[in-house]
Amino acid sequence: MEDKTIYWHLPGICYFGMINHVLFDTIKKYPDKFREGCKIGSVYGTFPGAIWNGGRNIMGGFSSKREIEKVINSYNALKIPVRFTWTNVLLEEQHVYDTYCNLVMKMGDNGLNQVLVNSPVLEEYIRKNYPKYKVISSTTKRILSPDRLMDEISKDYYLVVLDYDLNKDENVLTKLEPVADRVEILVNETCQPHCPQRVNHYREISKHQLEFDTDIRFPCTDHSPDKRTFKGCMKRPSFLSNADVDAYAARGFRNFKIVGRGEGKEFYIDSLIYYLVKPEHRDFIRDYFNKTFGALGMTPDKIESKRYSGR
Repeated sequence: MEDKTIYWHLPGICYFGMINHVLFDTIKKYPDKFREGCKIGSVYGTFPGAIWNGGRNIMGGFSSKREIEKVINSYNALKIPVRFTWTNVLLEEQHVYDTYCNLVMKMGDNGLNQVLVNSPVLEEYIRKNYPKYKVISSTTKRILSPDRLMDEISKDYYLVVLDYDLNKDENVLTKLEPVADRVEILVNETCQPHCPQRVNHYREISKHQLEFDTDIRFPCTDHSPDKRTFKGCMKRPSFLSNADVDAYAARGFRNFKIVGRGEGKEFYIDSLIYYLVKPEHRDFIRDYFNKTFGALGMTPDKIESKRYSGR
């Protein structure tokens, strides 16, 4: 039987951990208020200080072995895979032996979890030493050529994450339809169309992650006043509405990724409510979220900054 489930991949293993688990509890409590046929496919991100991380900087003090285990188990106990964002583009062979990153991998090496990759040397190391993990080709590779994209999909990847500039390219989407179930699409990218600095930005982030440098000063050429809001991302040509998601699902695309790392809790909650909640119940769910966070002593300005270490 054909799988018609829509799988949503969410950000923030640690930093949105509280929001994610409130979401999971709310779905369990009020399933009728959420869109039918949807399932959480994974939660992606990393632990603070991991040098293999890329895409967005995740700094801070290292998590303990106990904290790592608790966080991974909090998702896996719900049958939700944890997906590590191992997409640092500057990794060399010396970096693959990093004690902390290998500890994280060992803690999650149970056959359920996943990794996003960019660096060939790290990908080879993971495939050899952690073969239970599902390996996913990252959008940070910035593959824009249709031929290169089809070549990437022909490789042994569980999924390939599409570059956001190809979201509405009908020529590309038509070519992908036969393998649509192996493609993941970013639905709410905040970056400007055809960003001229995106590749350089990924390299700069990778450099800062490797050097534990928190003073990032990367010049962004996008000066849109609302670029970091959900309302702003809805204006982007790459944005996928719920109607678009349904239309893509009808063509066989099943995996959709919600952007959120580095965007702040308001952007993330707005995204969750838009994509996962039925329109007529959005106000109720938003109010329920606010009351729940309040009961947990989590004021809006502290939700994203408090380190989440499992349930």
